[in-house]
Amino acid sequence: MNEDAVQELIKRKPELKAARAKLEAMKPGSYCIHRSWGFGQIRAFDAADGKLVIDFAGKESHRMDPAFCVGTMEILAPDHILVRQQKEPEAIQTMVEERPADLVVDLLKQYPNSAATAVEVESVLTRLLGEAAFKKWWSKAKRELARDPRVSVPAKKTECYVVRAEPVSVEDEILEEFNNTRSARRRILLGEKLIAAAKENETIRKSLDEVLSALIEAVRDSKQITPAERLHGAWVRDDLAKLVDKDPAAIEPTINSLVAEARDLPDISEQLSAHLQARLLELVEQAHPADWKDIVFNLLKTSKGKFTTDCISFLVDRGHTEELAATISRWQTEQNLRAPVLLWIVKNRHSKRFRKIVADLIAPRLLSSIFFAIDYEALQTAGSRRIPLAEELSDDAELIPDLLANADAETARDLANTLLLNQGFEELTKKSLLARFIKQFPSIQALVAGEASEREERLLVSRDSLDRKKAELQEIVTKKIPENSRAIAAAREHGDLRENSEYKMAKQDQSVLFAQRAQLEKDLARAHVTDFANAATDQVGVGTVVTLNDSKTGADVDFTILGAWDGNPEKHIISYKTPLGTALLAKKIGDQLNVRLIDHDTTVTVKAIRRASE
Repeated sequence: MNEDAVQELIKRKPELKAARAKLEAMKPGSYCIHRSWGFGQIRAFDAADGKLVIDFAGKESHRMDPAFCVGTMEILAPDHILVRQQKEPEAIQTMVEERPADLVVDLLKQYPNSAATAVEVESVLTRLLGEAAFKKWWSKAKRELARDPRVSVPAKKTECYVVRAEPVSVEDEILEEFNNTRSARRRILLGEKLIAAAKENETIRKSLDEVLSALIEAVRDSKQITPAERLHGAWVRDDLAKLVDKDPAAIEPTINSLVAEARDLPDISEQLSAHLQARLLELVEQAHPADWKDIVFNLLKTSKGKFTTDCISFLVDRGHTEELAATISRWQTEQNLRAPVLLWIVKNRHSKRFRKIVADLIAPRLLSSIFFAIDYEALQTAGSRRIPLAEELSDDAELIPDLLANADAETARDLANTLLLNQGFEELTKKSLLARFIKQFPSIQALVAGEASEREERLLVSRDSLDRKKAELQEIVTKKIPENSRAIAAAREHGDLRENSEYKMAKQDQSVLFAQRAQLEKDLARAHVTDFANAATDQVGVGTVVTLNDSKTGADVDFTILGAWDGNPEKHIISYKTPLGTALLAKKIGDQLNVRLIDHDTTVTVKAIRRASE
């Protein structure tokens, strides 16, 4: 648009006066970003109809009203990164590949005060690189930006990246942020960064005395941090003290006293990062010289991931291999062997170092424990979160054959049936795992055939009865089974399981609940919803009302035959799966049959048939 065209537009629409500069920038050749159409270039201005002609990707020569574009389109400066990509693609590609920090600095300089939010920066860079390449590239670029003295990196996505007027070292930036925050939690994390920086740059050590004093105060006095965060802070504090040649043992509270007085070490260990969990074990040994071993066993029982290996290695290194093997075996007997420990066992079943621990466990019984743990985790896990133990069972093709090596056919069949009922696997995964059973025990193929046959027989049900069954299953899965699991856990605490009646009763209840759940799942998988509106009336079928004459009493009686779960004897509504319903199916008017009718045996004659929907 030229000056005359802009003046004419403002004359017609005075409200555009404030946007004069933007309208004047809408010149042929200028590049732009439209809110809907994306990146484009203004090709011309058609004065005859007052429209801009813009080329967008996949939509060339698109005509747009300049007044509308004022609020929906950004005109890019000639040296904007996206414009330079069009004019000097090789130079921009070199920056992308070799100098990502320079690229971001050049981008930031396009914004007022050389500052832009992370959202703004990522939006432009995604357009520059494409969505597929952006994520990996941006992860690398952010690491370089964090070390670049020219750029202030925001702590939150809503804050700004800023090009500094004067470069500031990473160390000075961390120190500045440390001094500007009063959050004990934040100071602990920044103190950890300062320790790493001080190991590479000795000049920063002169500033560490004040940092140490602040950390001592944070660990001692803060009411806003958790026990795990306080312990983490004590580690950072002590490591910092060593750097400035001060004795950590003289600083209160000592790290040993924090561990000695901790009330819930398993909970604390779970909140610590992985590199600190191994250090916790050493502290436990120092702080609890008399009973550290029992504490480590307790930590192992609830451990996850790398910490499981750390606990086991810690006990093995201190000569407790045999006790460890006996304890894990006892946990299995008590059905108290949790998924992370089971995962460690199967991953280390060929390890020479841990052979004494795992050798006797690699048996069919362990597979039963694995299925139980996977099923339990599936019940506790919301949505489609991954279950590592289930993934390991699926990915390790030799695991099931190894566990079934000494199994008999009956045991293998029971385990295969348990697999079919397990909620932790998708149907395709079940079939894949079942194939490994069949390869070792071909007779299990009959179990698969039986399942397929059972699934083929559909159950005709009404919508209301289906909803009732789903609600029943939901209550069992989300309420009754979790309540039973808590009851089992509580009963275990009462002592010897052989004399523990509460435990036995809870386990019996568990078997009943699991059987109920399995049956409901099978039935729901076979259910086919119908409204019975199109039932035929030439013979008795589902969705019909049949009038029977009772030869013993001479009276006529009506029965409505509906879906598998629709029985209501008081109203003479019967399921087609009941003995009477099954006997009546396919009978025609005039047919006679011997049946049990309400409270007596008799011969009945079919007198009439009509649709229940009528």
